[in-house]
Amino acid sequence: MSETAVCFQDFSFTYRTQTEPSLRNVNLTVKKGEKVLVLGPSGSGKSTLAHCINGLIPHAFSGKTSGFLSLFGENAENLDIFTRAKKVGTVLQDTDAQFVGLSAAEDIAFAAENDCVPVDEMRVRVLETANLVNIEKHLAKAPQNLSGGQKQRVSMSGVLMDSVELLLFDEPLANLDPATGKKAIKLIDDLKKKNGKTIIIIEHRLEDAISCPVDRIIVMEKGRVIADMPPDDLLSSSILVQTGIREPLYLSALRYVGIKVTPETHPSNVDTLVFDPKPLIAWNESLPLNPPKQSRPALLEIKNLCFRYDNSLVLDKVSFTVERGASVALAGRNGAGKSTLAKLICGFDTPSSGAIFFDGKDLASLSIKECAERIGFCMQNPNLMLSFPLIFDEVAFGLRNRGISEGEVKERVYETLNICGLYPFRSWPISALSFGQKKRLTIAAILVFGPSLLIIDEPTAGQDFRNYSRIMEFLRRLNNEQHITLLMITHDMHLMLEYAEKAVVLSEGVLIADAPPALVLISDAITEKANLKRTSLDTLARRAGLEPKSFIEKFIAFERDSHNGGVHR
Repeated sequence: MSETAVCFQDFSFTYRTQTEPSLRNVNLTVKKGEKVLVLGPSGSGKSTLAHCINGLIPHAFSGKTSGFLSLFGENAENLDIFTRAKKVGTVLQDTDAQFVGLSAAEDIAFAAENDCVPVDEMRVRVLETANLVNIEKHLAKAPQNLSGGQKQRVSMSGVLMDSVELLLFDEPLANLDPATGKKAIKLIDDLKKKNGKTIIIIEHRLEDAISCPVDRIIVMEKGRVIADMPPDDLLSSSILVQTGIREPLYLSALRYVGIKVTPETHPSNVDTLVFDPKPLIAWNESLPLNPPKQSRPALLEIKNLCFRYDNSLVLDKVSFTVERGASVALAGRNGAGKSTLAKLICGFDTPSSGAIFFDGKDLASLSIKECAERIGFCMQNPNLMLSFPLIFDEVAFGLRNRGISEGEVKERVYETLNICGLYPFRSWPISALSFGQKKRLTIAAILVFGPSLLIIDEPTAGQDFRNYSRIMEFLRRLNNEQHITLLMITHDMHLMLEYAEKAVVLSEGVLIADAPPALVLISDAITEKANLKRTSLDTLARRAGLEPKSFIEKFIAFERDSHNGGVHR
């Protein structure tokens, strides 16, 4: 029996519709029982690598293959999709796309039903696999009524029903809040320890993905494997910087100070990191305190807002203010009421009680059209907001719909596209744009009306660090130069720290915090209720004997200045 789970030898793959290969001469071996993390910027070939392992290539996506791939000692070419599914279980980024049952139990049982397993045996196996991932108390619930973390556990149970030897996780953290993401990584680690499963994780969020140890980290770029090494070795190298992958925040702090990071310092875990705190303390003392923000007039005022849906209280007496020109993060666990609040602010729904004032006017007195000219809403997935084949027509639609002359339409569309960095593509088809460019296009279609407030749902979800930085720096320019007030719905704690001046946090429909992000993220009471978690900067500061809030704010200000000066990464 082979001790090798996956073996690529000089393996290349080119999709049928492309001229350039997506994988180029890949040589990679994963041994049985290993836990491996695969990193790389968007378009590096990570998903293609996964599709070759689980059989979607060539059975769903055709193309030209060269080289050799074996799975558990067998030539992959000789394995049909059914046989591969018995060896490799895949948990997708979008767990909703995997559900086929009306209840969690039915969904877990699906594979066993296909194998005609007797009902009594099936029930025992469903309960056993549900116990493995601690989802046994929710088996009667419909998948759509589960939280993001619970959905992921159901998906894991489903693939474990076949006793697969290899578990492949495609961006398991993309749609999870920080605390749930941490639990997911712990659950994956437990599966390896208890069951000896071979595990491959594909993920953008490096710091979160290595919160539990991995054996090796594979880095891909332009279809090639450019690094394959233990975590401590990789984090001590310059590879992450060269490939545009965000390194853990605590390592950035050490590098700013001039503390050398080597494998011997164990940089893969902030709790066991070996470092001399003196340079960090001196650096912290040399940085100025951030000046207090000048108060500005209120743009948005939420007063004792309540909302009920089907006799269920979704928002309960929520009150806060967003100042004109501010950049605010709206955070909280899945189901906390963030999206409902955004819909109420946009006028899509009507509050059960309480009031929303915008620029001193009660929103209840404004029509949907009038609200849309003042408040823009940008969805997480830009593809759901795009209606036209051409870029110009997409941005012009709202103006034309209001009967504005074509000359003024052209002038305003061109001006807006220039602000959004899309003017050179004004005559392009939308299909030619990248995901990040599509995101900017949806914002352009809103900005053309000249709104004062822009609400953005998860602006960076599923994006690598380069695209994350591009979209957030674009939003920062809108905030600073165009004076657009931002309200960003997010689970990303780094985004909260670097790009928001305050965080509004909801839990079970109740406002539990309205404070600077650094203050929110050092509070155990708030992070526990909102499913957030303390940052590694907090841990680093405490280990160095520093006051966490002040250190975090100084670090973020230093990093922001470095970005603006073009010297950071």
